Amino acid sequence: MDISLHKSVLEELGRTLGHNFHRPDLLVTAFRHASYVNEQADPDLEDNERLEFLGDAVLDLAVSHLLMDLFHDAEEGDLSKYRAMLVDETGLCHIAIKLRLGDYLLLGKGEEQSNGRQKPSILANTMEALLGALYLDAGFDKTMGIIRRLFLPLLKKVSSRELDKDFKSLLQEYTQRTYKVLPKYSLIKASGPPHDRTFQVKLDLNGKILAWGEGKSKKEAEQKAAKEAFFCLKEN
Repeated sequence: MDISLHKSVLEELGRTLGHNFHRPDLLVTAFRHASYVNEQADPDLEDNERLEFLGDAVLDLAVSHLLMDLFHDAEEGDLSKYRAMLVDETGLCHIAIKLRLGDYLLLGKGEEQSNGRQKPSILANTMEALLGALYLDAGFDKTMGIIRRLFLPLLKKVSSRELDKDFKSLLQEYTQRTYKVLPKYSLIKASGPPHDRTFQVKLDLNGKILAWGEGKSKKEAEQKAAKEAFFCLKEN
């Protein structure tokens, strides 16, 4: 299916986003995967990778603005960590699924046959390409407003510190998706009197120690270790 032939599809997505594209060609390009372009005879046909590059930068700037508004007293390191949680592949993929971006993708035969429309990496990259197209067509202020609306559920979790509380789930989801293994937590020692115990935990992934955590409960120690490991892996 060539999306450029289906104006109704473009209009439907525009209504969902709250923006009527003045340049529909930008929207078409956002859904044109490299695998599709490689199979076409047109040497001038552009895939969505340049828009993806632009959208990634736009998203980082917009989310940085939103986090600055939410956390007036937060330090740079904390803001960077919250941004990393919001703009990772999982978050982008989740929003792409809600927008049904997979339905609009132009894929090559190989990607089509290997369920490319459901691949998290392709959906996340397409989401970034869409934001790049939005920025070029609507400008930054309009795009940031759309990003604020799309990312509102995740922003609310950050604002309520909910994401801060469950790094074990975040880490498990990330390692399962990226490395196909789960992290392993081991209690190293418990010290102090019964009414004031301190627990130390180590976290392994594939037999390699990634992080240590210490807390007044085993659960707290595991969460601290998971938080350290999560950001260590994301930075790498």
